[in-house]
Amino acid sequence: MALPPDSLSLSPDSLPQAAPGAVASQPCDSTIEVAPGQEVAVRLYGRKKPGQRLPLVVHFHGGAFTSGGLDNGCTVAALLEGAGALVVSVAYPLTPFPQPVDTGYGVLKWAYRNRARLAGQGALLYLAGEEAGGNLAAAVSLMARDQSHPPLAGQILLSPMLDPCAGTASLREATGDATGCKWAEGWRKFLRSPRDAEHPYAVPAAAQRLAGLPPTLILVGDTDPMRDEALAYAARLRAAGLPVTQHVFSKNATWPDALLQQQPAPAGCPCAGAAQAQFDLFFESTRTAEPA
Repeated sequence: MALPPDSLSLSPDSLPQAAPGAVASQPCDSTIEVAPGQEVAVRLYGRKKPGQRLPLVVHFHGGAFTSGGLDNGCTVAALLEGAGALVVSVAYPLTPFPQPVDTGYGVLKWAYRNRARLAGQGALLYLAGEEAGGNLAAAVSLMARDQSHPPLAGQILLSPMLDPCAGTASLREATGDATGCKWAEGWRKFLRSPRDAEHPYAVPAAAQRLAGLPPTLILVGDTDPMRDEALAYAARLRAAGLPVTQHVFSKNATWPDALLQQQPAPAGCPCAGAAQAQFDLFFESTRTAEPA
């Protein structure tokens, strides 16, 4: 049975208790309706206490647009929760553009409408995603900017897939002599036609106008296939006068694959502590900023 757009199948008050700074042992799975007849599965991490205001993060898992689900997003979502956020992780459809982006924007609007009961009165809203989910986070951020709603306090992009041109040095180094790779295959599945590759919501690296986007945190690894396109996007954001923080994790060959393991951090990700520290700093630096 469909729930009304502002309803959860489980009340936020029923979410599991967690000690301050700790990751809750049991996230809460639910289904929300973001438009008439359109339901989306989500997984909520964290719980606010009375009088508390937490960062509210809409999060998108990775999977190169070919695979993945809520279980693959558990590591990053748990790290965001560990940094003090209430996280809404989204089971977006693995279908061609534009449906995943439209679904993500629908969840973002739902989170904004429900921000007080989810994360506290005046909670600030963020987007986050790893790999393919980083593409969606960047795209939904552009969409929210263009619609002037809802206001965003920041976007967190971890090894984001931003450019379908599979010729960057970092991607060539990662794939070696292989004639194909999962990221190229993912782009073929995501983009319906060459014209989609020109659309900034499908390919954020193609966006000609970046002004008005919120503060951005970009995390990559030094041997990361997505390293070059992510850092190029960071440079373009910075050139547009936007606040950008970037961090490159060194000597970690498992990044970003460790982010997609179906085992919550820290056990599955060697960079868990460092990544959570970056989230902590980003939330603190944007806490007093006016949302974009």
